[in-house]
Parts: sequence; C-alpha cells; structure tokens
Amino acid sequence: MAALLWQGVFPAVTTQFKQDQALDLEATARHLEALIDSGVTGLVMCGSLGENQTLDPTEKRSVVEMAVGVARGRVPVLSGVAETSTAEACRFAQDCARLGASGFMIMPAMVYKSDPREALHHFRRVGSATELPWMLYNNPVGYTVDITAEQFVELTDIKNLVAIKESSANTRRITELRLAVGDRYSLFVGVDDLILESSVLGIDGWIAGSGIAFPRENQYFWELTRAGRWDDAREMYRWFYPLLKLDTHLKFIHYIKLAVQEAGLGAEWVREPRLPLTGAERERVLKIIHHGLKTRPQLT
Repeated sequence: MAALLWQGVFPAVTTQFKQDQALDLEATARHLEALIDSGVTGLVMCGSLGENQTLDPTEKRSVVEMAVGVARGRVPVLSGVAETSTAEACRFAQDCARLGASGFMIMPAMVYKSDPREALHHFRRVGSATELPWMLYNNPVGYTVDITAEQFVELTDIKNLVAIKESSANTRRITELRLAVGDRYSLFVGVDDLILESSVLGIDGWIAGSGIAFPRENQYFWELTRAGRWDDAREMYRWFYPLLKLDTHLKFIHYIKLAVQEAGLGAEWVREPRLPLTGAERERVLKIIHHGLKTRPQLT
C-alpha cells in the first residue's frame, strides 16, 4: 500500500461566535487545543460546519491564521475552499498557503450547479493554485455536484490531489472507489452515522462532525476500528449513534454547536441567517445531547 499523507481523524471544526455574532477566535482556539489533545491527526477549518459561507474574506483568513498558530506544526491545518467563483477560490487558496496552511479541502463552486466538465475544471484550477496537497470534498447531497469513481480515475494525474472526502451517503462508493483507483487517494468518510460501516469497508480517515463535542470518545471509537475490535466498536457505536445523527440534519451546524456548548467546549451561537434553536426542537436536541453526556462510556 502506498504511503498516505493524510489519515486518521480530521475534525471539521466550528467557527465560534459571540452572542452578537462577532467572530470569537479565542473560543475557537480553545476548542482546537481540546481536539489536538484528544489525538486527532488534522484539523479542517472553514468547512461547512465552520459556516464558511457566512464569513467575510478577512474573517476566513483570520480563522486559518489563528488555527495555524494554535497547531504549531503538531497537526496539519486544512482550510475549506467554498467560494462562488473559481478565481476567488484560487485567490483564497494562495492566501491560505501564505498564512501557513498545510493544505485544503476543496468543494465545488457554490450556488451554481456545475456539469461534470465544469466541475472537474474547477477542481483542477483551484487545486493547481498552490503546490499544497488537497482533498476533494464530494457531497452531492449538500452541493448537488457528484464526482463519481470514474471521474476520480480522470483526476489521478493531479499529484497534489491526495485525498477524497466521500459524503454521498452511499457506502457502495467506498468499494467502487477502491476498485477504480485502489489506494491512489486517502479515503475519508464525511457522514458521521456511516462511520462504522465505512470502516469495515476500508477507509483511511474520518472528517468528524458531531464528535467535536466528544473528542476523547470520538478518537477512542476511531482507534477501536483501527484495531479491528469490532465488537467493542459496535457497542460504543450504539451509544454514539444518536449523537452522530446530529450531523445528518439540515440544521447540523445548530445541533453540533449546541452539543459543543453543552459539553463545555464552546458556545451555540450561529451566524444569520441561521438562528439559535428554540422551543420543542431545541428540547428534542438537548435531550439527545444530555443523554449522551450522562451515559458516556468509561474509556479504558
């Protein structure tokens, strides 16, 4: 098997805000320290969970610069690239490179639904904006553009494309990718409530969402899968599953930020047009979170 540049748990980190929606870099930094202490092997800033599209260009660059400073080379820091134009995505990638980012998680251009030719062109152009390694974020559920296993074969000539974040919610894709491209790319899963099944099928990493509220448990569960301790992993997964489902809802940012708050690792504040949860919906999500906190397993 070829040496993998990236593998393990790369959490998608929330961007912390104050109640007035101002950027809270200090709170984000504290959360990053807790994640690094748990044993993660990378950080993904300014992704979907990081509310990328609500940040202005200066704020995005501030978040990346802060994360690089906090990491101090202990783990790679990736930035999500989710601009509406290819040119702006290239500029952002180049700026992040100058700020010390280790690489990128590149999404399709936002808003416009590209056809296959346009989508591959966008990825090639943005990926070539720097020499840094990058992963392609395939999320047809959220972003309508689907990069198939056959298209990943077409992209194998791009040397700095080193990983795939596969979020189609179709676990068949894992085997299809392995058959099509072998170990050419590090294969990450990006759908929390498919992590056990995906691990059985053979993945290299996990872009974790809900687990950022439970970093020690999240890392322990991942290590169980790496060790092939499937009975133990299955038992822990049954505790984890309701929490992992928070990642698969339209309001996954609201839900996960609320979990982060209740776990003492940040605050629930989201940026408009999102609004904090209220009423029965808030109580339902809090019930799931509080039950998870009350019954969290003893780690050995």
